[in-house]
Amino acid sequence: MPLPRPRPGTGRWWVVGAVGITAAVALVVWWGWTTTAGAVRPTVISYEVRSDAEVWVQYDLSRPEGVAVDCRVAALDSRKGRVGVADDRVPAQGPAVVRREVVVRTSSRAVTGVVESCVRVVASPG
Repeated sequence: MPLPRPRPGTGRWWVVGAVGITAAVALVVWWGWTTTAGAVRPTVISYEVRSDAEVWVQYDLSRPEGVAVDCRVAALDSRKGRVGVADDRVPAQGPAVVRREVVVRTSSRAVTGVVESCVRVVASPG
């Protein structure tokens, strides 16, 4: 069964719709690219609860080359409460993807280790 042909005079609206959809897709792609380009992203590789007072966390940090980053690594208990925190400064030297290991001291037994945040270090003028 062949598809019905559009009514005469509606072809212009098909073109306007196609151009509008193409522009919307291009805008979404551009916005996604600009918001993620050069982003700092940590990925936890593994963690180990070594004792009631210590958790070891290993993570990979993806960042633009030559950018220093401050990361906050935390240990959480079974209720997802923070029982320890350690700050890890990653220097600007080195490759874009860096593997880091951090020991977090805890106030009570933790069940997991996470990277809470990573932010770029702003170079001070001078």
